[in-house]
Amino acid sequence: MSEHKTIVLTQIGPEGIRYDFNDGCRVWVPEGATWLVRLRDMETDTVLFMQEIAGSGMVQSFKRYYIQFEICIWKNSELIFTHVCDLRNREVLITMNLGGLGDHIAWIGHAIAFVEKHDCKATFFINPLLIPLFEDEYPHIRFIGESDMQDRQYYAHYSVLVFFEDHQRICQPNDYRQSGLAHMGAYILGLPPQDRRPRVSADQEGRPMVEPYVCIAAQASGLSKYWNNPRGWYDLVRFLKEKGYKVVCIDKDRMGGPIAALRPIPHGTQDETGPRPLTERVRWLKHAAFFVGTSSGLSWLAWAAGTPVVMISGYTEPYNEFMTPYRIINRNVCNGCANDVNIDLRAEDAFFCPRHKGTDRMFECSIGISFTQVKAVIETIPGFGELD
Repeated sequence: MSEHKTIVLTQIGPEGIRYDFNDGCRVWVPEGATWLVRLRDMETDTVLFMQEIAGSGMVQSFKRYYIQFEICIWKNSELIFTHVCDLRNREVLITMNLGGLGDHIAWIGHAIAFVEKHDCKATFFINPLLIPLFEDEYPHIRFIGESDMQDRQYYAHYSVLVFFEDHQRICQPNDYRQSGLAHMGAYILGLPPQDRRPRVSADQEGRPMVEPYVCIAAQASGLSKYWNNPRGWYDLVRFLKEKGYKVVCIDKDRMGGPIAALRPIPHGTQDETGPRPLTERVRWLKHAAFFVGTSSGLSWLAWAAGTPVVMISGYTEPYNEFMTPYRIINRNVCNGCANDVNIDLRAEDAFFCPRHKGTDRMFECSIGISFTQVKAVIETIPGFGELD
């Protein structure tokens, strides 16, 4: 319990009571009585909070992810107010703004399913650069940036974000490393874990080139996510071109990585890099034979576009991302540290390799993924190499 100061709860109950479900269940009671406040989880029939309050005071639940709360309030020993959280036709805000491209695509499908399940009036707070991907596909959902955050009052608010040190499980029911990026949003929003692919908009100019082509993306947010095999991309690009495909690189940056380990886009590719609109990227992906990338946002975008995705990643466990039959990992070398609950991510460390940094085994999770392994997986894609 905390003293009510400047916080104004959005819902009005009897006897001057106020309440809402913004970042948990919140209740405020006024002066002039002795109150008993009880918060209960309806699904599990668990009393989460019960306390007597003499005079004015505010209560906020310990848990901030989606729970169907029941509020019961007694005034001077008489039950005067009961309310069960019901999102139907209510204004609900879901915050996802701090994630990157891959995070948004991983989470937004779950947020859409949440809206459909509860039939609420939803607002999604996301990175404004991503709004064109979704707003035309989901006209019943309001997509906003920072400037529109305070323009209305919400009955409920949920944050679907990565909570790195939430050891007490305040913001998420389980560790994001256990559930994986693909399903953590489902757990936060009280949905069964499964892949939920969102729709994304594409520019309407049609096929960007006549020749058959493959899209690739070699850059990533950290060296641990790169395909660090020194010949990998070179051999793969040559192989794809020999099979009759143009190889188009759609990375944002032509050069990536830290200053001490800069990585250019793979040699021999058609350079379509640059800060292009994401709807233009979707256009390239929708017409590609398939996509080859790492555990990065463009792989998620390719999946959302419906393109077959060949994902090369030893850093993450396969369950961390969406399901693709063309997922490549070598279990004979160190792997999966991104989903090890005993390892905390250090995003500021460009050379993050928690088990083998500074040794000859550094980044072996991707160095050990050979071109031969990648080639064998690509050859299983239906229609591969059957070009006139």
